[in-house]
Amino acid sequence: MIETVSVPLPGREYNIRVGQGLIASAGAEIAPLLRRKKVAVVTDENVGAIHLETLRAGLEAEGITMTALTLPAGESTKSWPHFTRTVEWLLSEQVERRDVVVALGGGVIGDLVGFAASVLRRGVRFVQIPTSLLAQVDSSVGGKTGINTSHGKNLVGAFHQPSLVLADTDALGTLTQRDFLAGYGEVIKYGLLGDANFFEWLEKNATKMAAGDVDARIYAVKRSVEMKAEIVLRDETEQGDRALLNLGHTFCHAFEAATGYSDRLLHGEGVAIGCALAFELSSRLGLCPQEDPSRLRQHLREMGTKVDLADIPGDLPDADKLLDLMGQDKKVVDGQLRFILARGIGQAFVTSDVPRDMVRTLLQEALDARR
Repeated sequence: MIETVSVPLPGREYNIRVGQGLIASAGAEIAPLLRRKKVAVVTDENVGAIHLETLRAGLEAEGITMTALTLPAGESTKSWPHFTRTVEWLLSEQVERRDVVVALGGGVIGDLVGFAASVLRRGVRFVQIPTSLLAQVDSSVGGKTGINTSHGKNLVGAFHQPSLVLADTDALGTLTQRDFLAGYGEVIKYGLLGDANFFEWLEKNATKMAAGDVDARIYAVKRSVEMKAEIVLRDETEQGDRALLNLGHTFCHAFEAATGYSDRLLHGEGVAIGCALAFELSSRLGLCPQEDPSRLRQHLREMGTKVDLADIPGDLPDADKLLDLMGQDKKVVDGQLRFILARGIGQAFVTSDVPRDMVRTLLQEALDARR
């Protein structure tokens, strides 16, 4: 079963295809986009070892030739040196403006390759083939591309929509449990920010999804990208509603910076912790009942993902330093931190009206609980 979610942005319409076997049938999916039967693929060492030859065979079945660049795996690849390497390689492969570049991998590869495609010859088309749960439900959809710098995460980039997204749920079966659960941090976010019914569905079905239930995986990915697509259509360049997608991220990005963007904390793990803190902050501000953060934490614990700062190994900076790191976030406007808070599960909103001292106290208590 292949599900299709359409993103009807005027003049830049594209489909998100969700289901089994899409890497193997990628040639048939991509062929209608091509002016000439040739694509340039960028992947990483881990994903390439598993999926690159399947993709090659799928393209060759439609007479499409493929050249490939394989980059190191990991968040550190999302950087200036590898961005430069990717652009120079694409130029050496004589990729033209009417050609298609393919990003085969998780969020790091998707973000990096999308950014490279956005600047190559002032913009070439690209196809996302996300192979992680996190990338399938979040980073591959919506057109945000970019790299990290020493100043913070995703501070350099562009909005560049893909021409097609192929979310092959079979690829999820190759993930480690930790990587799958990290992606779940982004899945749960959608229920929390705008669909309480989806959150309830996850409470009942997410353990089946984690155990490999095909139908549950397809539904969870489809519903997640539907919600993201709806928000992107309303606000493509994050002037308003799109900021809702950053639920948990103001905290998360500070924690990622504090851990050096290392495998001490994966992005989706930081999102899960950040969502729990955002709901706790909402409760303390009297916006939502205390039962909501408790319910969220209980569900995350049942799933086996990270929930608290105590779940992050190694040292962390003090509360003041974490607040400073939050100030580097892209969501700062006129020096004011913007938080995504909630009036309840499924009822998120954006605000800058949060007392700094309350955030500091929340962080301090979370740090104290590590001892």
